[in-house]
Amino acid sequence: MSELREVRMPKFPECWESCGNCAAGEIRIETLLVAPGEFVERDATILVLETGKVALDIPCPCEGTVVEVFVEQYDEVSEGMLLMTVATR
Repeated sequence: MSELREVRMPKFPECWESCGNCAAGEIRIETLLVAPGEFVERDATILVLETGKVALDIPCPCEGTVVEVFVEQYDEVSEGMLLMTVATR
């Protein structure tokens, strides 16, 4: 029996608060790599963030089938934002 799990935007690196150099400007989704119905492995990259200074891969914290995606390419994101739901095994 599968369980529906929410995947949320993880906490931004602490260095972004102290230095702020990498996180200068808006934080947006540069590339969205998943779609509903696709199977994702734990730790597989689900999206790439662009901060204006760096690109950051965001991994999936669980394995399963993507049920729904709540963001799109070029959306601005924030910590804790709901990205997608995954049906885990």
